[in-house]
Amino acid sequence: MTLLVWFVLEITESPFYVALVGFFGMAPLLLFGAFGGVLADRLNKLKLLLTTQVINLLASVGMIALLLSGHAEFWHAYVMVFITGLGWAFDMPARRSILPDLIGREGLTNAMALDSVGMHSSRMLGPTVAGALIAVVDVTGGFVAVCACMVIAIGFLAAVNMPTGREAAITSANIFKNLAEGFAYVRGNRVILATIIITVFMNLLLFPYMQMVPVISTQTLGVGPGLMGLLMGADGLGAIMGSITIASIGNMKYHGRVYLYGSLAGLVMCFVFALTQNYNVALVVLILLGLGTAGFGTMQATIVVLSAKPEMRGRALGVISLAIGAGPIGALIIGAIADVASPATAIMILTSIGFVTVGLVGIVMPQLRGQIVRSEPERAETARPALQSAD
Repeated sequence: MTLLVWFVLEITESPFYVALVGFFGMAPLLLFGAFGGVLADRLNKLKLLLTTQVINLLASVGMIALLLSGHAEFWHAYVMVFITGLGWAFDMPARRSILPDLIGREGLTNAMALDSVGMHSSRMLGPTVAGALIAVVDVTGGFVAVCACMVIAIGFLAAVNMPTGREAAITSANIFKNLAEGFAYVRGNRVILATIIITVFMNLLLFPYMQMVPVISTQTLGVGPGLMGLLMGADGLGAIMGSITIASIGNMKYHGRVYLYGSLAGLVMCFVFALTQNYNVALVVLILLGLGTAGFGTMQATIVVLSAKPEMRGRALGVISLAIGAGPIGALIIGAIADVASPATAIMILTSIGFVTVGLVGIVMPQLRGQIVRSEPERAETARPALQSAD
């Protein structure tokens, strides 16, 4: 994402065109996120994860070919990131729904927190390394590094020894039936419903700010790609710190409070970032933003997996992916406002609305702030029997 937003910014110098990278990257979640949840419930999760990594690798190889041939246009970035987003739409429900099968309910919060540590580590290191690569070997060299990382990831996944189990037959009829069941289940569970509504608001009103960081870095803070990469990775550092703290908590009782208050804290710090004129202050503010969003990112899937019945996990997580798909709409909105006013003004408007709406959800749906109680008990199982029964 860092490579692509810089590529588009260099060619177009338009905040709106830069924001379109986020739009096309997240659009597949809106279009196919719920289908990814159905497949996670019906197919072998490991094979699904391998497929998503291969899709991402092929997209990056295609981008390298365009760059080397000299035929790369700014709109090629949108095609490439859309294909990558398609991989994400099927990756997230499968990756997160496989965790309780591996370790049972007892260690789920810790496992989800460590999963977030992995994601936030890449959010911190990725932009930082990408900024350095742009400065040293340009965008093309950056994509070569991306491909190398993906090959390593595919190798690790291929080496995992898991029982294949039995895969369910997938037809268009049962896909849509399963989708309908998933939406009905989510609608009837107030805790999951509140989590999904907040996910929509956060992806619509907070996270599109990332598309504006390169623009603010160059136009307001006056820095180049190296320092821009550090700024884009700062919230990832804060999120790592927050996720490690959450992972170290032995017996968390109020997951929803961490989720709600972390979301509100992230919105406040993003508003402060928009007001900042000094690079060093902006760096600290984004680290604090990451600390807040660690509560959002870690607890989002944890709440859903703890609250949902085992046979509904994938579909509930698929609805979460659909909610994350509000991001592309937010990217269009923030890009349009930034073009008319300024990137800082766009961030302040959206985060103000986000603070009010997320706060109202916490008030109107108090179940989110209580302890999560399952409708039926689920005993923690050892890894291998859980995998066999899941597949």
